[in-house]
Amino acid sequence: MHTETKRFRTGNRDAVLDITRDCASWVAGRGDGLLHVFVPHATAGIAVLETGAGSDDDLLAALADLLPADDRWRHRHGTPGHGRSHVMPALIPPYATVPVIEGELALGTWQSICLVDLNVDNHDRDVRLSFLVSA
Repeated sequence: MHTETKRFRTGNRDAVLDITRDCASWVAGRGDGLLHVFVPHATAGIAVLETGAGSDDDLLAALADLLPADDRWRHRHGTPGHGRSHVMPALIPPYATVPVIEGELALGTWQSICLVDLNVDNHDRDVRLSFLVSA
């Protein structure tokens, strides 16, 4: 298994950050296997979805409806609504696994690998990429 951690800046507002190019360039030339993408944070997730056609904004809107940024959360440190960020990984898991064929991500035509972050208190995120070689 080959592994590397990359850092991404998500900023100070809810974010869906497309990291597909970073993932694709990292697996390029590695042959067949699986790319496992993992975010080692309690308040972020990894999603595979279409971006650029509004789906990323739709995801943020759906998460805002499901997990409002208000004072209802028992987990209360940080900015108002911070507790929702700790619930989000139950809906958007902190990982995704994508097949790699001949050094290329085997994603569907409109699929992208995205880092989803609702935690406006933490502007930088680490993402661990692991490549498991096919036997």
